[in-house]
Amino acid sequence: MGKADFLSPKAIANRIKSKGLQKLRWYCQMCQKQCRDENGFKCHCMSESHQRQLLLASEDPNKFMDYFSDEFKSDFLELLRRRFGTKRVHNNIVYNEYISDREHVHMNSTQWETLTDFTKWLGREGFCKVDETPKGWYVQYIDRDPETIRRQEEQARKKKQELDDEERSAKFIEEQVRRGRDSKETDETPVYTELKRESEEEKVAFNLSASSCVAGPSKSSSALGASALKAAAASSSSSSSSSTKRKDMPSGSDSRSEKKKKSALEEIIEMEEKKKKKQDAVRTDYWLQPNIVVKVVTKRLGEKYYKKKALVTEVKDKYGAVVKMVDSGDKLKLDQTHVETVIPAPGKRVLILNGPYRDTEAVLEGIDVKNFTATLTLDSGQQKGKRVDIAYEDFSKLA
Repeated sequence: MGKADFLSPKAIANRIKSKGLQKLRWYCQMCQKQCRDENGFKCHCMSESHQRQLLLASEDPNKFMDYFSDEFKSDFLELLRRRFGTKRVHNNIVYNEYISDREHVHMNSTQWETLTDFTKWLGREGFCKVDETPKGWYVQYIDRDPETIRRQEEQARKKKQELDDEERSAKFIEEQVRRGRDSKETDETPVYTELKRESEEEKVAFNLSASSCVAGPSKSSSALGASALKAAAASSSSSSSSSTKRKDMPSGSDSRSEKKKKSALEEIIEMEEKKKKKQDAVRTDYWLQPNIVVKVVTKRLGEKYYKKKALVTEVKDKYGAVVKMVDSGDKLKLDQTHVETVIPAPGKRVLILNGPYRDTEAVLEGIDVKNFTATLTLDSGQQKGKRVDIAYEDFSKLA
C-alpha cells in the first residue's frame, strides 16, 4: 500500500501526530527515530537499517555511550548557563526544559540511569554546586569563564573605589574610639609614698614664706646648746610647719593629677583641633572649579545619574555648577552639595580645591586610607615639586 499524498488529510494528520514529544519507550537513540506506537517501534526494530546500527554499536559499545553522555552533559550545562546563569534552581526544572527539544539526547542512552545520579556526578566533578532538600535536588552553575572572572574582579574594584566618605569617616571614628579605649585601659594609676628622712641626724626646716619645704642638715653643733626659749620657739615652729605640710599635700596631688598622661583619643582630638584652626584661616566653604571630574551623590535625579561621574564645565555663583555626564553626555545644573570629589589612580593629575594650596595642580602619589588623606606632588606654582598631604575632599581629578 503506497503512501498518501503530501497534502492529503491522512498525511497532514500524520505530521501533526509526529510533532512534539512522544513516548520515550518508543524512541530509538541509535537511529534517532521516534515511533508513535508499539507496533511501529516493533517494525522499526526488525528493519534492516536498525540491525546495521546494532552491529556497529556492538563493535565498541563504550564509544557510543561516552559520545551520548558527553552530548547530554554539554547540552544540559549550556542550557543551565544560558537560561539560569549562576542562580540556584531545581534540577527537574532544568531537565524539563531540556527535553522540550525534540532532538535532545535521551538519558537512557547515557551512563547515568537517573537524573539524581547525573546531578550528583555534576557536583563531584565540580561543574555545579548541588544540595539536597526535602523538595529534591538543586543545582547552581559555577561559571569559570576567564572573561567572567575578569569582569567580576573589575566590578569588585569599582565597588571598592566608590566607598562613600561617610563610611570612611565612620571607620575613622571607630578607630579613634578603639584607640582611646585601649589607652585608658593601659594608663597607670599614680602611686603615693610616705614621706621619710634618709638619716636620723637630718632635720626638716620649713620656710613659712614659701609653699614648698626644704630639708637640710644642722649647720652647727652650737644649736644644741641654745636657750629654752629658742627650744620652745623651735617646737612651736615645728608644729606650725607640720600643719603647713598637711595643707600643702593636696596641692602636690593636684599637680600630679594635672601632669597625668593624656589618652590617645584626647591627643588625637587636640591635634585635629590645632590642624583645623590652622587650615580654617585659608579655607572657604565653596570648592567647585571648572574642568574637574566629580561624582553625583544625590538620588533626587534618579538612578540614572546616581553615583555617575560628570565633568564640571561652568561654575555658577561659586556654589553651583553646570556638569556634563561622562556616560550619557547629558548636561545638568547642580549644587556643590549634590556632588563629591573623585580620587583618580596614582600618577594621575589632580587639582587642589581648598586650603593653602588652592587652585594648584598636582600629581597623586599615594593614598593613606587610615587617615583619609592623599600624598600629592605640586606641579605648578612657586612650590613646584613639594610633597604635601591633602584630605580627600580638598582635591579632585582633572579632566
